Amino acid sequence: MKINDLRIDRKRLQKSLEEMAKIGATPGGGVQRLTLSDEDKRARDLLVQWLKGLDLTITVDEMGNIFGRRGGKNNDLPPVMSGSHIDSQPKGGRFDGILGVMGPLEVLHTLNENKVETERPLEIVAWTNEEGCRFPPAMVSSGVWSGALDKQWAYDKTDVDGKRFEDELIRIGYKGDEPAEKRPVHAYYEYHIEQGPILEKNGIDIGAPKGILCLHWYDIYLEGEANQVGPTPMEGRHDALCAASEMILKVNDVPEKMGGNMVATVGEIQNYPNSRNIIPDGVHFTVDIRSWDDEKAIQAWNSLQLDFEAIAKRRGCPIRIEETWRVNHAPFDENLVQRVLETADELGHSKLHMVSGAGHDASYMNQVCPTAMIFVPSINGRSHVEVEETTWEDCANGANVLLHCMIKAANDI
Repeated sequence: MKINDLRIDRKRLQKSLEEMAKIGATPGGGVQRLTLSDEDKRARDLLVQWLKGLDLTITVDEMGNIFGRRGGKNNDLPPVMSGSHIDSQPKGGRFDGILGVMGPLEVLHTLNENKVETERPLEIVAWTNEEGCRFPPAMVSSGVWSGALDKQWAYDKTDVDGKRFEDELIRIGYKGDEPAEKRPVHAYYEYHIEQGPILEKNGIDIGAPKGILCLHWYDIYLEGEANQVGPTPMEGRHDALCAASEMILKVNDVPEKMGGNMVATVGEIQNYPNSRNIIPDGVHFTVDIRSWDDEKAIQAWNSLQLDFEAIAKRRGCPIRIEETWRVNHAPFDENLVQRVLETADELGHSKLHMVSGAGHDASYMNQVCPTAMIFVPSINGRSHVEVEETTWEDCANGANVLLHCMIKAANDI
């Protein structure tokens, strides 16, 4: 068979995704595989089993990142790499992340069964803790591997129960010996569902993002004064939840105030003591700001900070603010992005040059090597929820684009 005629096995790709979806399956049709949980371990074990079946060289590094390497004609050349993550959100979807691991897995299956040799080695990778919902922030292990984040800082991150990242990594048996540090990579492709409505709305098969928006995360802590709700007059209360509520509305309003391509969200909140007949004396909530314009995101935060401090002072609720995470917007390699668009054309698929509003490990890989992403439509634009859905045809279309992009990059001399 000619290289141009190669196609992945759609049924095999579907089967691998369905097998993974059984691990941590939820009643609503989604998955719950939180980072370094027992479900995460089972999914990792299954992936390693499949990688062994492809006769790959398998390594696990100090952050639990799993690599599978297929040799090329010249193994001294830097490899072409593709991957994503296995972990999910609580009650997340069955395509987010894992499609970007099963996609390159299917690419390697296809190359093996057709006895295709490439000049460069190929590598599949499953990054640890991309979601960041159990151990914030997101993309921690690709951040450590790329040199952007400190390993010990990551190891010391704790979940809501006080369990340390490193301890849980050891518990599930995936703290490897390989150093978690960057090495030469020729090109990195990440295959993913869009997680938004643009492709489906426009009837487009393949998205090629020009890059990823910046991501800014903040944690806000408010102190109030608890008291019995009945005998305490409304006047003079120091209600931390009321203060937080005003602040949350300010977050919702800031994108329109600033203008430009920006979103801002409060996605997590804890209220203390969380009793219906006690005035709240403590609130913790998060702020997530994203924009293609790094400076506008900072201006938005500066504006919010002034609003927060004014509200806290007026309501008599001391405030503490932590800057949890900042990642600048990541413009992808123009040549690799163009290759995605051209490959989609060659395979007869409609395509769109767009922007990624979600964070991905590709954001950190972009600091190490030429990087691009391949998107396929999300039905109704839904993601990070159990109803997340992408058609099997679209999954196969994206995997075929990935196949030919990886072949082309692996034969670059």
